[in-house]
Amino acid sequence: MMMKHLEGRPALRVIFFFLALLIFNTGFAQSDSAVVVNAKWQVIKVAPGIILEHCLFDSSLFHSNQNISILKVKLNRKNRADIGFDPHLLKPTHEYAAEKNAIAAMNGTFFNMKDGGSEDYVRSDGKAINETHLRPNGKRTFHQEAAIVINPKNVKIVRWDSTANWEDHLKGEDVMVAGPLLIYHGKMMSWANKKGFFARNPRSVLGLHKNWLYLVAVDGRNNKAAGMSIDELTLLMHWLKVDNAINLDGGGSTTLWVKNYPYGGVVNHPSDNRKWMHSDAYKPGMDLDNLPADMNKWDHTGERRVANAILIERK
Repeated sequence: MMMKHLEGRPALRVIFFFLALLIFNTGFAQSDSAVVVNAKWQVIKVAPGIILEHCLFDSSLFHSNQNISILKVKLNRKNRADIGFDPHLLKPTHEYAAEKNAIAAMNGTFFNMKDGGSEDYVRSDGKAINETHLRPNGKRTFHQEAAIVINPKNVKIVRWDSTANWEDHLKGEDVMVAGPLLIYHGKMMSWANKKGFFARNPRSVLGLHKNWLYLVAVDGRNNKAAGMSIDELTLLMHWLKVDNAINLDGGGSTTLWVKNYPYGGVVNHPSDNRKWMHSDAYKPGMDLDNLPADMNKWDHTGERRVANAILIERK
């Protein structure tokens, strides 16, 4: 009956279409929210105040297979965050953890695959390790507009204030610029771009909820795990009830490592998975995310060498 009244009235038909689409998407978002909240997460106690959770969603989340691992850390005098890094070389995440005897680690921010070193600002113990590499036009890219700031008593996520050399003035013992920002002070961020990087990929995320720090790994590029778009990732972090969340380098870099965990400590299923060894298109130093993933190989090998990592240490 309603469609009959809309015949010959194009503007009203357009409005009706978008209202229907909004209701449709809202319904699915609410359904997906319930799927996450009511999921039967596998829970492993890693140490006092450190919990590892895992869940495989079989076609039930965002109409896709999803594999999610979460390390929840209660920050206190015993549990603290730190940054592992190398100014020039690339190393697997677990090596940064071993260097500081960390109990857990996640790959950090974006880096230069050919020459090594971070593309984004990194500070450790008050000393700048890498500077932010701006675009040729002098502007920041999407992963240079937010930062993780670590002090002995707290961890914060802060937003770029539009000034030059903003990161140099951040008050923190350790600083890592990354992005994009997903949630800031409880507000979900929105990004117009939906393609390429912003489409479905493996993801690494750091979230904060009160005095809890979350390291979240989302597997992808596999028949068992589709990966998430930035919009889907933002919804996931919102459903996990974090107050602030920031995206880290993802794709084949995504690695969540926990000491004494099986498979060499690698919790997730890295999408690189030695794929460059089997590709005629591979050339040393190229971006491995441009190579097709092995959609059927599903294991914990293929940990990528990266420039830095977020570490969890026990004192």
